[in-house]
Amino acid sequence: MTNFNKVILAGNLTRDPELSYTAGNTAICKFGMAINHKWRDRNSGENREDTCFVDCVAFGRGGETINQYMNKGRPLLVEGRLKYSQWEAQDGGKRSKLEVVVDNFQFLGGGGQGGGGGGGGGGQRRQAAPARASAGGPPDDDYGPPPSGDEVPF
Repeated sequence: MTNFNKVILAGNLTRDPELSYTAGNTAICKFGMAINHKWRDRNSGENREDTCFVDCVAFGRGGETINQYMNKGRPLLVEGRLKYSQWEAQDGGKRSKLEVVVDNFQFLGGGGQGGGGGGGGGGQRRQAAPARASAGGPPDDDYGPPPSGDEVPF
């Protein structure tokens, strides 16, 4: 049987991201997200809402980017996988935690709320197309001048 572990969440940060580094200088960014689910109750007809709180961790350049541009309350879309951790607490009790390891992300929202229009994740960097300046004429392109009547290839 094939296994599949993929999570896509869109929500708001519940706290400011916390950035730390491993001994090998790999960035680790931990943050929490709140994801709302709204529905209408069939029996009462009332609008209902439930909130799910999820802990997330992003590594490397993606983690540094989230830490730099995000803060509490800002909307974010994350794509990643679930990771289950277990440990023994100082009081001797067993503890466990389920968190999302972020592979990719996208900033959401815009304008005054500061959701930003950028994005990225997983250490991937996007490059914008180089801007072309023209002195008052139409923008330059890579196609050259249009063909004349007999030069059209079709």
